[in-house]
Amino acid sequence: MDKRPAVYIMASNRNERLYVGVTSNLPVRAWQHREGVYEGWSKENHTTLLVYYEFHRTMVEAIAREKLIKRWRRQWKLALIERGNPEWRDLYPDLYR
Repeated sequence: MDKRPAVYIMASNRNERLYVGVTSNLPVRAWQHREGVYEGWSKENHTTLLVYYEFHRTMVEAIAREKLIKRWRRQWKLALIERGNPEWRDLYPDLYR
């Protein structure tokens, strides 16, 4: 998979803790979450499941979208995930197909 700006949501489990982030290399960043590479909120809260992502043309667009989603109410974030991933599958394996 090519490096592309992306906004993503990691979850600890269905309807539990959510982490919204932005990256230029989604496979690597998702792996870092899964492995707990970096100390911080995401590692402490075990947000290891990639449940949503969207690619953007530029990093500026991706950052703007991330900031927007972070301001959303929790219910809106859950609805966004459910529209594209109603089973809350871990989408990480899909990145390598």
